[in-house]
Amino acid sequence: MIELRDVSHAYDGKTVLQGVNLTLTERRIGVIGSNGSGKSTFVRLLNGLLLPSQGQVLVGSLNTREKAKEVRRRVGFVFQNPDNQIVFPVVEEDLAFGLKNLKLPPAEIESRITEVLARYDLQAFRQHSSHLLSGGQKQLLAISGVLVMQPAYVVFDEPTTLLDLRNRNRIVQVIRELPQTVVAVTHDLDLLSDFERVLVFDGGRIVKDAPPHEAVPFYRELMAR
Repeated sequence: MIELRDVSHAYDGKTVLQGVNLTLTERRIGVIGSNGSGKSTFVRLLNGLLLPSQGQVLVGSLNTREKAKEVRRRVGFVFQNPDNQIVFPVVEEDLAFGLKNLKLPPAEIESRITEVLARYDLQAFRQHSSHLLSGGQKQLLAISGVLVMQPAYVVFDEPTTLLDLRNRNRIVQVIRELPQTVVAVTHDLDLLSDFERVLVFDGGRIVKDAPPHEAVPFYRELMAR
């Protein structure tokens, strides 16, 4: 469970998120809104990438303000642009980075890397240059780098925006098959069709909190005004 208690956030004195009180328990949660509505700030608060200017964000019993490192192990974050997430020049090295920081035994590191590469058909790219992968492969590598850490939650920030239709469909399928709880910021409204809950942001506030069949039409109407 992730809980936000009276959370607000400001940049340089400008409030971008205000008075958010939520408990997130569903397995698939979508986050939508116009650019600048507060949605990206919201999801960055969930794993301690940002700390709230006011209020508390709790992941289980962990407060992001006090236990940010532990929270990030539980809440993985996949950025919109995988080039911002891929650190090392070789695929295997990139996947091993976080695991080595956990000081896991070499055998377990090897096992986790082998499993995630097989899951996403990336075995042939194990020794490949990370930054020479295709756009879809880079996104899969970024996702794999989060999943090898075995988080309980995975947050996606615009996971399909930079992809062509084929790779978009692949990533949508990957998200649907994940056993973890997923929170996804997206402009790809079709992605949300089988989600359980959708949060609509506008002007730094949540203006609709409902299943997708209610939230998405509300959002379309809001954007048409």
